[in-house]
Amino acid sequence: MNQGRKIPGSQRKKKQVVIVVVSRDMLLTFTGPRDVFVSANTILRELGQPEGYEVEVVAATPDKTVDAGAGMRIVCQHTAMDIRTPVDTLIIAGNDSRENSQPALQEFYEWLSARNERNTRRIASVCGGAFPLAIAGILNGRKATTHWQNAEKLQRAHPEVEVNSDPMYTRDGHVYTAAGGSSGIDLALALVEQDYGKEVAGRVAKRIVFYLNRPGYQAQFGNLLPAYGSQHIAEKIQSWLSDHLHEKLDVGQLAAFLHMSTRNFTRVFSKETGMPPAKFIEKLRVEAARKYLEDTDLSIERIAGLCGLGGLVSMRRTFLRHLMVTPSDYRRSFRTAWKEFTVNNHLL
Repeated sequence: MNQGRKIPGSQRKKKQVVIVVVSRDMLLTFTGPRDVFVSANTILRELGQPEGYEVEVVAATPDKTVDAGAGMRIVCQHTAMDIRTPVDTLIIAGNDSRENSQPALQEFYEWLSARNERNTRRIASVCGGAFPLAIAGILNGRKATTHWQNAEKLQRAHPEVEVNSDPMYTRDGHVYTAAGGSSGIDLALALVEQDYGKEVAGRVAKRIVFYLNRPGYQAQFGNLLPAYGSQHIAEKIQSWLSDHLHEKLDVGQLAAFLHMSTRNFTRVFSKETGMPPAKFIEKLRVEAARKYLEDTDLSIERIAGLCGLGGLVSMRRTFLRHLMVTPSDYRRSFRTAWKEFTVNNHLL
């Protein structure tokens, strides 16, 4: 029993956590972190400690409402602009990029731009929430992440931000950014651990049936290769490559397929894709292997052979390099849901 054991930070007054709802599309961006902090209060009480957090969910617009679709409308008691006092943890949940929404968000952007280390100990974003942080200038010169689908857009719109679409969440000084909806839960658990230790965070994760050990540096699982147009050199070669991944491939074969010299093919390919042919092939092999892991019962060794990834050791090393996860862990996380259910319940 840990009843009455002193927990780091437990004697402090409650930490004010303000979660600003900006997104209208993914409620998990704010409900996930909210549940983590509220559950942390429950755990602290069970351990005989004072509650640690005062959690408030607020709106980003003066009308205090968020149209969530699907017959839902969220009405908050307060707006972010009502908060004039220092805050411990500020989380910007999601983004609303619609042009007709921007006038109503201007006051929020101004309020946000005044938030800094002097009045807010930690500033964080979840998913598209990185965009409001960037608009407010908070991410200037900082490393940040967002959902992998929005990373290029964020980088183009805000070149002063060092965008990295790989990790689940990042920290740069007092600013934290999380990737997608569930990554907000990862980040919130990490913040609870920072405040009250691993035991409390672990109990919270257990309560909400979530992993505590998904580290921030674990990669997001977006496509390793972008979609190319029909006239793009990568698109011209990709179908042929997919049929020959099990073979040993070299640049000469690719060049011959397109009736180009090896030197000219390498130059054009690298210029158009931003990577050498060998790196492209390796990413294509990993993408094919991911599909097999998700949709088939083939052994990992067999998949390695079909995709030209060598043996088990080589495939594991390649997956760790590109996805920061092993093939077996990837299969457990992304195996086709019904297949996994039926296997676990002995229906197959």
